[in-house]
Amino acid sequence: MPIWGTHECHTDTMTTTIGILLAAGAGRRMGGPKALVIGEDGLAWVVSGARTLAAGGCVETVVVVGADESAVRQLLTEEPVTIVSAGDWESGMGASLRAGLRAVADRRADSALVHLVDLPDVGPEVIRRLVARASPDVLARARYGPPAGHPVLLGREHWAAIADECTGDSGARAYLARHEVDEVDCSDLATGADVDRRTPATAKAER
Repeated sequence: MPIWGTHECHTDTMTTTIGILLAAGAGRRMGGPKALVIGEDGLAWVVSGARTLAAGGCVETVVVVGADESAVRQLLTEEPVTIVSAGDWESGMGASLRAGLRAVADRRADSALVHLVDLPDVGPEVIRRLVARASPDVLARARYGPPAGHPVLLGREHWAAIADECTGDSGARAYLARHEVDEVDCSDLATGADVDRRTPATAKAER
């Protein structure tokens, strides 16, 4: 069972954030798992997403996997990440978020930054801007224009409640709707657009 208690997890004014990369989906509109898509930089999105979280200041990165799990795990063999399997990933993103939050329940961190594998133009600068707001009670998310998007920063005081109500594709949506959430403008850094279909650029990179 996860341990959701409050931890003393910072020294002086330093705060710590764990990155959670949700990479379990089947990517049906993409024609296969988005985690396996090769970006313009020649890296699979699951690899570039994990590296983005680390470069942006996350002290640890947890990657939640599901569809084509063995292939995704193989890509991450040389990456300094913790891999978590979402056994019920087919039920929607809520299952992946729940698996990720429960996996970090006993970590000594103030907050978790939840990132999606299909946001290839979100770079370390966006991560750093959100990580700078880390605290045990924070709720914040990137905004590139209406509506707000990902990544989403969740203070550890919220982890248990969010994990308990994650269902289907809603993730933390209902929980965030009931609480005050700091929307952090990142429109100068990225579009934050999720990619659901292969583009000429990704198709070219995968040849």
